[in-house]
Amino acid sequence: MNTELASWLTLHQIQGLGNEGLRRLLKIYGNPARIFSAPAQDLQKIVRPAIAAVIAQGIDEKVISPIIRWLDDPQNHIVTLADQNYPQALLNISDPPTLLYVKGRTELLNSAALAIVGSRNATPSGLYNAEIFARAASSTGLCIVSGMAHGIDAAAHIGGLQENGSSIGIIGTGLDKVYPAANRELAHRLGADGALISEYPLGTPPIAANFPRRNRIISGLSLGCLVIEASMQSGSLITARMALEQGREVFALPGSIHSPQAKGCHHLIKQGAKLVECAQDILDELREGSTKVILESTTPEKNHLQLLTHLGFDPVDLDSLSQRSGLTIEALSAILLQLEMDGSVATLPGGLYQRLR
Repeated sequence: MNTELASWLTLHQIQGLGNEGLRRLLKIYGNPARIFSAPAQDLQKIVRPAIAAVIAQGIDEKVISPIIRWLDDPQNHIVTLADQNYPQALLNISDPPTLLYVKGRTELLNSAALAIVGSRNATPSGLYNAEIFARAASSTGLCIVSGMAHGIDAAAHIGGLQENGSSIGIIGTGLDKVYPAANRELAHRLGADGALISEYPLGTPPIAANFPRRNRIISGLSLGCLVIEASMQSGSLITARMALEQGREVFALPGSIHSPQAKGCHHLIKQGAKLVECAQDILDELREGSTKVILESTTPEKNHLQLLTHLGFDPVDLDSLSQRSGLTIEALSAILLQLEMDGSVATLPGGLYQRLR
């Protein structure tokens, strides 16, 4: 069994630790193996005593063995903060997931992407618009990201899968479950020709609270978010709000003033979302005149090289490095972890980092 992966999986399964707690531990200890070798009394200074006691018990092979068996399928993957395949776009959101379950094409995780979301109870016109907007954007190389729900989400995925950009579905259950069940065929298509992503462990059932949380990943992966048909109570407005908070562009398709399904979109437009009438309106805004700009979005390798330049060869703390690079502490911690794993950076006492090569 891969000890490094086993460490990540065990930590990710600990109830109550969460992304924030795990990131705090990683910031201090550098990688999961060092967390497990730390004395319990030291861990208690960072996390609750009950969680420290669980960590002190070591890797739980019984808990993670079903996940290891799941990975026997070549379509299935685990992507951690330490992996170069980890979506670089998520490093700049306030709560990046520390571990992702992925089924399908991992190379799509760092594609330039457009989120398309909207009503589960969409009109025929809304479904048509979602599919043609997604197909047009996908034909330029943009990957279409949505939430695998009925209605607009499903239509957007179908459109995205028809062209080169393909599509990613972000789900709020474990990847061994399909929800809603009616989208089973679509889930199989995404797993084969696109990708499915979840931050939730295998076996996680549909829990209402998980779906708003997964919305931050939908918007976080994307350059912008298009809302097609949404009532004022629609969860799509949550995704749009998260997109704004993350510094992403927000677009909305207007509709009839008499349609309840247009109220949410009109509200977004009043709040400053960009009104769009065709896919070209979105492409022009995102690419600034050239599709090439979209397709040449920052790669993990470029991020790593840029950060190494900011590091220099003298020891430096995270706050200073954040000022030099303009990156958040969360983004820095994730990239530094990746650089440490490949031997480019070392952690020093006192929370300092030093470039090795």
